[in-house]
Amino acid sequence: MSGQPTLQTQRLMLRPFSLQDVSIVTKLASEKEIAATTLFIPHPYTEKDAREWISTHAHAFQEDKAAIFAIVINDNKQLCGAIGLGIDRENDRAEMGYWMGKPYWNKGYCTEAAKAILQYGFATLKLHRICADHFKSNPASGRVMQKIGMIYEGCRRHHVKKWEKFEDLEQYGILNPDRQKALEGN
Repeated sequence: MSGQPTLQTQRLMLRPFSLQDVSIVTKLASEKEIAATTLFIPHPYTEKDAREWISTHAHAFQEDKAAIFAIVINDNKQLCGAIGLGIDRENDRAEMGYWMGKPYWNKGYCTEAAKAILQYGFATLKLHRICADHFKSNPASGRVMQKIGMIYEGCRRHHVKKWEKFEDLEQYGILNPDRQKALEGN
């Protein structure tokens, strides 16, 4: 694969992370409320955590295993969150994951970025299916999934443990509309 692209939406730019983003990622992801809504963000979150995470992205993209983007607001060039796809090429599917810095909640940025990632996953990566999970205790994340057309597929009860508490995972998924039409036509 060639280098990871930059995606543009009406209000956002989705670009590859760089090590220059370490301090802002640390600041945003270190909020306890961010860690509480995600499985893999620890608390406290350090610059070392951010550096190690960002340093994995280019290799994962080159290996066709992930495409992780910084979400940047066009107007002020502020990095406000992250979104990406964990890719499973054997099954032509990916799992979407995202987080938004707390100052940027409830502004529609996550939904806008998620729509762009779906388009990228289906049109460019030629994926058949994209899915996403959220903690049942974080219904706002589920609303993003619903707004981008994902279908609720079920709840995996007490599927993961976060901070010594078992969490239910609500799962959503969506099929590539072009591939779905082709399958239905046969």
